[in-house]
Amino acid sequence: MTAFKTLKPSTLSRAAFVEAFADIYEHSPWVAEKAYDLGQLAELDEVEALHQRMSDILLSASQTEQLALINAHPDLAGKAAIQGELTESSTNEQAGAGIHQCTAEEFARFTELNDAYKAKFQFPFIMAVKGSNRHQILAAFEKRIHNDQDAEFKEALAQINLIALFRLLQL
Repeated sequence: MTAFKTLKPSTLSRAAFVEAFADIYEHSPWVAEKAYDLGQLAELDEVEALHQRMSDILLSASQTEQLALINAHPDLAGKAAIQGELTESSTNEQAGAGIHQCTAEEFARFTELNDAYKAKFQFPFIMAVKGSNRHQILAAFEKRIHNDQDAEFKEALAQINLIALFRLLQL
């Protein structure tokens, strides 16, 4: 088990806990609120334990809540990234994957895939990009766009939970 480097969740008030973990799930502080409200905070001092609790909260949420969380994510190499409107976590994740180094042709391909994906699934393509490069992301995009709606919805949730784990490991 991995202890948090910068904080100890069991020592935080509800407000401080929610503030610390509000954006682990992109623009969705309700996940942190529910994690705190379940109590037994001492066991959440390990990254994996808090991640499991937060993952379970997401997976047991209503489909409407899940879809809202999926839709809270920005497009990869999308307008928000180009205009500098991403959360700090999203900016760092996309930069770490080299998305900011895309050629004009690669940006055009991301735009084309983002548009086609959203037209098909009605939500943005989600991928935990840590450890990937822009070429691997484009390849995953091109493969996953052929999934059916149910498979891709489940994959989006799995990717969001992986993003959450990477974000928790930074704290």
